[in-house]
Amino acid sequence: MRLLLVEDDDRVAAALVAVLGRHGFQVRHARSGHEALDALVPDGSDPYRVVLLDLGLPDRDGFEVCSRIRAGSGVPVIMVTARADIRSRIHGLNLGADDYVVKPYDMGELLARIHAVARRGTPRGAEESGPEPSGPLASRGVEIDRERRRVSVEGRDVPLTRKEFDLLALLAQSPGVVYRREQIFSEVWRSGWEGNGRTLEVHIGSLRTKLGLPGLVEAVRGVGYRLIPDQPDQPDQPDQPDPSDPSDGGPGTAPGDGPAER
Repeated sequence: MRLLLVEDDDRVAAALVAVLGRHGFQVRHARSGHEALDALVPDGSDPYRVVLLDLGLPDRDGFEVCSRIRAGSGVPVIMVTARADIRSRIHGLNLGADDYVVKPYDMGELLARIHAVARRGTPRGAEESGPEPSGPLASRGVEIDRERRRVSVEGRDVPLTRKEFDLLALLAQSPGVVYRREQIFSEVWRSGWEGNGRTLEVHIGSLRTKLGLPGLVEAVRGVGYRLIPDQPDQPDQPDQPDPSDPSDGGPGTAPGDGPAER
């Protein structure tokens, strides 16, 4: 998820960028209102899903920046500021801010608010459709039909839960590229990953079992997971298990659509 951080204090911004990066966000840092408005001009890149806007900017007031953003874009805006008075809160929300967070804040709460406004800014039905794969995986007999949300292996339909499909579709976007655990939870579960590591392991194990391809999804120790691309000139060898990842130790328990699907 792309996020624009508008903050003039480099030390505050660096710490926040580091934390957000660990949670799977791709963050661009703008140090002024002018730089923030320039960053929001469409340039063919994926749009920003959320703007975190400080009010004390060097070139113009954050309220003015919010008003300018809202005049030309529907991107969700969260004001993150030390101004705690009720008049500032009301003024910011009346200008079009989607949320207002006062410094100092709890990082867990800020993450929850980011995900909440991002969901509200997602067109209805887009969240349920899951990540879009770059195309069908035919190299190992796996094909993904995004429109019908169906997966087949060598022509055999494989029933997957909603989260299992979204997880496979995300990894299939860029075979060989490692997706961090934080990014996976941000994109598939729309939440942070702290305390949810077992949920991801169970889903990975279930995917391997249902697809019948234990070597298709590889755990990269301490980082995340990747989909192994086709290697036509080499025999298909199962990946060596990562001893720190229980999902590499054998078939996982199918999670179904219970609490693990949150």
